[in-house]
Amino acid sequence: MNYVDRTLRSHKLFEKAKEYIPGGSAYAIRYFEPYPFYVSKTKGSKIWDVDGNEYVDFWLCHFGAIFGHCYKPVMAAVKEQLDFGAHLGWCNEWEVKWAEVVCKWFNAERVKPANSGTESNMYAIGLAKAFTGKHKVGKMEGGWHGGFNNLNRAVNYPYDKPAALNLPISDDLIPLPFNDLDGVIKRIGNEELACVIVEPVLGSAGFIPAEKEFLKGLREYCDRKNTLLIFDEVITGFKHPNGLQGYYGVKPDLTTMGKTVGGQYFAGAGGICGRADIMTLLDQTKRRNFWERSAHGGTFVGNALTMRAGYVTISELFKRKDEVYEHVNSLSSFAVRELNRAIEESKFEAYITGALSLFGLHFTKEKPVNGETAERTKDRELSRALFTFLLDKGVAYLTPNTPHFTVSFAHTQSDVERLVFGIEEFLANAKGINQ
Repeated sequence: MNYVDRTLRSHKLFEKAKEYIPGGSAYAIRYFEPYPFYVSKTKGSKIWDVDGNEYVDFWLCHFGAIFGHCYKPVMAAVKEQLDFGAHLGWCNEWEVKWAEVVCKWFNAERVKPANSGTESNMYAIGLAKAFTGKHKVGKMEGGWHGGFNNLNRAVNYPYDKPAALNLPISDDLIPLPFNDLDGVIKRIGNEELACVIVEPVLGSAGFIPAEKEFLKGLREYCDRKNTLLIFDEVITGFKHPNGLQGYYGVKPDLTTMGKTVGGQYFAGAGGICGRADIMTLLDQTKRRNFWERSAHGGTFVGNALTMRAGYVTISELFKRKDEVYEHVNSLSSFAVRELNRAIEESKFEAYITGALSLFGLHFTKEKPVNGETAERTKDRELSRALFTFLLDKGVAYLTPNTPHFTVSFAHTQSDVERLVFGIEEFLANAKGINQ
């Protein structure tokens, strides 16, 4: 039975949604043709739609659910907290406990919560400008840092186009080539930057990892130029103990966080951590006049529900990190190894990228090392065909144009084999299409 025949209730919901929601979807990234399915239940590595169809989920709350869906210790804490209040509107003990474990995780001196990854990056950029007295910002082509207007450029290819109808191209933002230190220095030229922000693994470009020497070179360049280095670890912060900065051995001045840091699902999940001398610009006890401080705030910032969920999640990672990371990295390594084998045997023009429990599949004519090489020769038709094919195999991920996946502690060997064997079957059936 094909997708349309299996999802009649989802189809009806989508038609109803279009009457009230532009595009019929709360967030455009979740839409796919002919219409999205609507999830009614989640558990572990699985999701179920309103028609009762089961899928193995490799999207996992926008790559944030390291333990999988509905992890019992987190859910138990959340249920208990609901009896005491979710958003109290006052300081609460959980923000203190949360702050302590976050600082320990990232070896940071200070931290402030934020409402989302987007707001984390927004406040971090403002903080960098306030600390350095400079105004220009460097960001990587193909890097996505949320809906903050000042960073929402050079996300999607071609990179010289505005990111959206309402966003002018600003001279204060300088797009930089990922994994090309010489190109970065050439693009910056004589400009004085407040900061350079980079994802250690490019997310929306399909999980393209940074080269260690590239990040080390950025660190050295920023030190020479009195420019702050910011790692956006919204996706990657809990894919390795101490984040990907721990994996690469490169320490940024500031780290931005989201998703997992708030317990995987809950509102108000974000934060900024880093050096005390920078973070003090957010300290109202030392800078009593608002015009002497860098901006920060938000109604739901530090809400008890999110802080407690985040605290429990990170505490569980501290307690179980050896078994968690051995499991997810082993499953991911298996997937990457088997997919590379399938690609080689099928003689397909395709490449696997990734790091640790994050990996992507690219139908390109060259192995992607940055956003441009991931997009310039991408076969989008083939990518969308794979997406549809895997849905009918009970495998779900986003987006249709960019197949990229993450593995959680809840995934099993058979879950990952379903993904691998599904892609292998697709390559065998589609052989010759892109030759």
